[in-house]
This record gives sequence, C-alpha cells and structure tokens, in this order.
Amino acid sequence: MKTARKAAAAAAALALLLTLNACGTAASGDSANPSPTEIGLRDISEGVQPDAKAVSLLPQKYKDRGELTVAADPNSPPTIFRAQDGDTLIGLNPDITRLIAKKLGVKIKYVEAKFDTMIPGLDGGRYDFTVSTMAKTDERLKVVDMIDYFKAGTSIGVNAGNPQNLSNETLCGKNVAVIQGSTGQLKRLPALNEKTCTSQGKPAINAVTLPSVQEALVQLHAKRVDGVLYDTTALAWAQTQQPGSFKMLTPALNVGGTGICAVAVKKGSDLTPALQAAVQSILGTPEYKESLKTWGLEFGAIADAKLN
Repeated sequence: MKTARKAAAAAAALALLLTLNACGTAASGDSANPSPTEIGLRDISEGVQPDAKAVSLLPQKYKDRGELTVAADPNSPPTIFRAQDGDTLIGLNPDITRLIAKKLGVKIKYVEAKFDTMIPGLDGGRYDFTVSTMAKTDERLKVVDMIDYFKAGTSIGVNAGNPQNLSNETLCGKNVAVIQGSTGQLKRLPALNEKTCTSQGKPAINAVTLPSVQEALVQLHAKRVDGVLYDTTALAWAQTQQPGSFKMLTPALNVGGTGICAVAVKKGSDLTPALQAAVQSILGTPEYKESLKTWGLEFGAIADAKLN
C-alpha cells in the first residue's frame, strides 16, 4: 500500500511538473476552440508597424545591429513558457517583447537565463533588456531602469483541499517555498512575516528557497513544504491546468509592494528612452488587450509606462 501511494504521488508530481513546463500537457483545442497555448503560437506582433517616436529615440548602434538581446527564463506560465513544439516561447512576456521589437523596427534574440542572474547580466551588458514580470524594488532600481507594463500580484498555494486549514494569516512556523531571487523571497515573505508573525510574538515563517516554481510545487505535493509563495498569475494558471493539484489561498497578498511589473534595462542605458516610448505605444492597443485576454490576465492592464 505504501509503495502504491508513493507511485501515485510521484505520478501526480510528474504530471504537475509537466503542466507547469507546458510540454504537451495543456488541454488541446480544436480548430473552432483553440487552447491558449495554441493561440499563443501566433505572432501577436504581425502587422504592427514601427512607432516613429520610439524609432527616433533608438540609438544608431542598435539600428545598425538590427537586433536586441533579451534575457528570458521560460518557466513561468502563463507569462513565459515553451510551446508544445518545445522551442517557441509563448505567454504575455514574449508577446510584449515582440511588440516592443516591432515598435522599434528591430528583431529579438532570446538568451535563456535564470531569473536571479538577469539583473547582473543586464548590468554587465550580457543582455539589452528583459521582460520577465519583474517587480520594482528599491534594490533593483539602484542598478536597472524599470518601465511599467503590467500589474500582477502574489499569492500562497497550499495542498489540495487545504488539509491544514491554512490562511494568509496562519502561516507562522510553517515552511513556505519561495523562488531564489524573486520578489517573493526578497520582499513579500519578509513583509508577511513581519505583519502576521514576528511583530506579534509568533514563530517566524520558515522560507525554503528553491530554484523554480515547478520544484516548489512538486515539494508541496510531496508535503515537504506547507505552502508556496509565488506570482498569482502563475499559480492561477497551474491550478487551472491541473485541477485538484493544489489550492490557491485568497485574497492575494497585499504586502511587500504594489504588484507592478516592469521591463528592465541597465541603469542609465541609452536604450531606456526608446524602450519607454515603445512600451507606451503598446499599452491600450488591441494587441495588448488580446494578449492579456489570451492568458487570462485582463486584471493586470495598465495605461502608463512609467519609468522608475
């Protein structure tokens, strides 16, 4: 019996991992009702023309190169992940990236990078910019310029059925997984700890730092952690794609930041003005709205591409 339970748990964990990697496990649609992943294979920027203001602000060296290098960590559906062909990057962030490129009249070269290496990479000149659902923090703004393009949030995922009857306020003394280098690790969990636990003399939440949300949710399924703190967008997507795999607590957390996500580029870069103009020309367009709708993220629409 114990062996059977272990086998079932392993199979469920594998199914969840594959779903989050989007490697063929998302429900496929037919020609009349295509799935989001099938819709996402289309190039949303097709037919979009360059924006004159953005192009005028683009330094000549980038025009001569004709290409911008973009850091991407393709492990966070629905904002960025691999399509079923195993190669094409799809999701909100690739949509925004392709639209930025069209507005600037250049092409995009993706470079795969772990999230916590992106800012050092930008600062060191390995990438020109990144669209990676990166939240603004004071620490990040010291080394990168950040241009608003979307508003997200952070939530807690617990085991299916919530057998411990946990809430956002009852996590003191529990093991909660966070992703290395994420705002959840750096800002959200410390703020939640202060608000609900340590300031009231309760045991602190124990942060368990892991390399990816996939690993965090597998550890949750195996009951090695009590919860996972991560982007509401990704948790909602995973919960939809793998019903019954875990439960997302509501409401979303309202600690440790505004939830605004931003394009990041090296601090003081000569590329920043052109990027800001390109992003501003995208917000409110039919393509922006279509992308948000495709990925179930309409709630995150914004109208102003604020810098820093």
